[in-house]
Amino acid sequence: MADAPKAPEEDSNWKKGSSQFSNKRYSEYFDPCQDAANKSLKCLRRNGGDREMCQDYFEAYKECKKNWMEEMKEEKRKNAKPWFGS
Repeated sequence: MADAPKAPEEDSNWKKGSSQFSNKRYSEYFDPCQDAANKSLKCLRRNGGDREMCQDYFEAYKECKKNWMEEMKEEKRKNAKPWFGS
């Protein structure tokens, strides 16, 4: 497989895409894991829809999405304002 999923890099998906996510319009959708999603769809097309052949790509997408959601939640927690003024 030439397009095998890559190991996690030093920079996280949130760090790479946080400025794009923060500056997007409210109605726009931004997914830093879109590259992994595209690779999994490309694999499905290449292998005639055989999901077993593309399991590595699906796992890479799920892991990317999971990490991104955790990082986004943590970022929101850091920037949260207290309910009652301090």
